[in-house]
Amino acid sequence: MVSLSKGERILVVDDSPDTLKIVQRNLTSQGYVVYTAPGVAEAIGILDSTTIDLVITDYKMPKVSGLDLIKYIKENLTDTEVMMITGYATIEGAVEAVKSGAEEYLAKPFTAEELFNATRKALDKLKMRKISRDKTASKLSDNYNIIGKSKAIDKVLESITKASKTSATVYISGESGTGKELVARAIHYNSSRASAPFVPINCGAIPENLLESELFGYVKGAFTGATLTRAGFFQTADGGTIFLDEISETSTSMQVKLLRAIQEKEVYMVGSNKPYKVDVRILASTNKDLYSLVKKGEFREDLFFRLHVIVLHIPPLRERGDDYLLLIQHFTSKYVKEFGKPIPRFSEKVMQIFKNYTWPGNVRELENVIQSCVAMSDKDTIEVSDLPSLMHFSVPRKMVFNRTLAEVESEYICNVLASVNGNQTKAAKILGIDRKTLRKKVTK
Repeated sequence: MVSLSKGERILVVDDSPDTLKIVQRNLTSQGYVVYTAPGVAEAIGILDSTTIDLVITDYKMPKVSGLDLIKYIKENLTDTEVMMITGYATIEGAVEAVKSGAEEYLAKPFTAEELFNATRKALDKLKMRKISRDKTASKLSDNYNIIGKSKAIDKVLESITKASKTSATVYISGESGTGKELVARAIHYNSSRASAPFVPINCGAIPENLLESELFGYVKGAFTGATLTRAGFFQTADGGTIFLDEISETSTSMQVKLLRAIQEKEVYMVGSNKPYKVDVRILASTNKDLYSLVKKGEFREDLFFRLHVIVLHIPPLRERGDDYLLLIQHFTSKYVKEFGKPIPRFSEKVMQIFKNYTWPGNVRELENVIQSCVAMSDKDTIEVSDLPSLMHFSVPRKMVFNRTLAEVESEYICNVLASVNGNQTKAAKILGIDRKTLRKKVTK
């Protein structure tokens, strides 16, 4: 039997019809595709004909037990996780289930929330195992040196491919840290100009009084200190590509000169009245809403439309699904090699924080966090305490309002204790209560 839904595929195996109905109803409400089977024989039949991500099986069933099903799955299905549920919860049973290959062990009766959490943990482990086994991303990702498999990043890769085949001006938008320069480089090095220079310029990092001479060059005697003639970035990039990052930071007068450079394909060196022809492709970017600046009169409308020939938007990390898992693997491999350290394991709590965190600094922030963890930790496992303090109490991407106040308080107290390595004095101070009150709450 199967319920019509969308999402990861789960097979529930139990000889109790009531249990099958309850588990199926709860998991279907979360968007999973749920199959059910009353015994091991029926379950194997489904597994032989359908791709299943997670099997949730009862422990004790007539004829063949759940442990035998787990062993069958582990021997024959490498991309299927297993979770065991049972009404006969014992330590021995739990140990045996885990040894047999069950990722999670859930004792009856369990709440819907406990079922959801255990299911999500098991499926997350499956994703991590697939990622660690799949060392290569898509062909386009390899070509462009961009890590990701999400639909959002696939759209970016397709746009890069199209933009690389033209010489048109490209405007790249996106939040800070999303990888705008990386995309600009990918466009250049996959274009017909790949053998010519790629010259990136951060317009916001160059003082306004120097920007013109840096971009267009100057002739000898143009100003005090100009003891010789010097070419600018536009001349350096001749035949290639110039990337104007943070173009929104340029002044109105500078925008006029950039407009001429784009339209006429020529520049005037500071101190010269003679135009200098340049063959340069323009790529530009900013993390601001350029059109809103146009409406405010802070950016020239004619330059805006000259730049907006091909528009390529890079999504923030929080909109890229499970790409953060690939990026974690990539940056971890990079920095363990750089620092000469063994590959660490990230605890489940840390991975949950990574999943829920909104990453305001995007890929750049994620890289910095991984670099810090690898460099500063001397343990085999990265724990919550190894993360930057602002991440310890990060807000989930989607707030779910289905928990009691007592449950929320309990989780918060546990997180605070974990962040201070169980030190109750420090935890009590953070919580604003005395140690006696804290001990009562922990006991409860």
